[in-house]
Amino acid sequence: MKIAILPGDGIGTEIVAEAVKVLKVLGLNFEMETALVGGAAYEAHGHPLPDATLKLAKEADAVLFGAVGDWKYDTLDRPLRPEQAILGLRKNLGLFANFRPAICYEQLVDASSLKPELIAGLDILIIRELTGDIYFGQPRGRRTAVDGHFPGSEEAFDTMRYSRPEIERIAHVAFQAAQKRSKRVTSVDKANVLETFQFWKDVVTEVGTQYPDVALDHMYVDNAAMQLVKAPKKFDVVVTGNMFGDILSDEAAMLTGSIGMLPSASLNSSNQGLYEPSHGSAPDIAGKGIANPLATILSAAMMLRFSLNQPQAADRIEAAVKGVLSQGLRTTDIYSAGCTRVGTAQMGDAVVKALA
Repeated sequence: MKIAILPGDGIGTEIVAEAVKVLKVLGLNFEMETALVGGAAYEAHGHPLPDATLKLAKEADAVLFGAVGDWKYDTLDRPLRPEQAILGLRKNLGLFANFRPAICYEQLVDASSLKPELIAGLDILIIRELTGDIYFGQPRGRRTAVDGHFPGSEEAFDTMRYSRPEIERIAHVAFQAAQKRSKRVTSVDKANVLETFQFWKDVVTEVGTQYPDVALDHMYVDNAAMQLVKAPKKFDVVVTGNMFGDILSDEAAMLTGSIGMLPSASLNSSNQGLYEPSHGSAPDIAGKGIANPLATILSAAMMLRFSLNQPQAADRIEAAVKGVLSQGLRTTDIYSAGCTRVGTAQMGDAVVKALA
């Protein structure tokens, strides 16, 4: 089992180190190789996704990814910014299905900003299409307006697009996931305004006829954003496009108390996957040893389950995380009165101890 380890920037190096620590104590035969990505790769090689890093990712069974980005790179041309590394990996590996579970652990009910009765027992799976939509639509760019309507200014444009095969394959993933859960799918769109998402709605409805055991409903994205806060437990599996999924999954993450608790998996048709926490590189706290590594550790558990065919090891890690939370150990982002505040490495050590 070959794992490409890509820590990236900011807190990425700190949190990935803890996940690797956990993987090493499982007693499984892993081959792990580390490479630079993001801003760290730009500094060393002049590009956020060097050829050697991409080659390693393609050859691996799975990729464990930290985070990329830093404010100091915001002035770079867009193709050289750290964030282009993750987009490049998604495109080159064909990672079209992004799984972002939002689970409220019993021990963290009080960490959420919502009332306990709204989020106790929350278990949502957001499935985001990852390689289409406005993030990858062509053409895109800038041009100077010359028709006199915007004299002396520029306009920018990105094209939102989806093809039938792209929508069909992510819809099948969503319905099949729902069959293993509560057999409910909510497809989120903006069909009342965007032709792209009227097409999305039509195709998802067609695919849904192949799954008569799964209930399908459709919801506009603005209403979905409101309902996630008003009545989040009404959702089970949510399937949506790239941009809407990006926004809604971060909103759902905060229902659980902290985005530092949310893992994610991005899979291709061969179940090769890239696994990363849902949060970013957090340069403001990088190097302070206070970042929450649990989302990355839980991402490693998803990696074991989906790409490496080690479900029992995944169960062990998830049970260890619950055990650590039951002990009252908390990093700063999930800390509450009466608990014990710990740092990044201490939390990783606690999970290792719980595994033992």
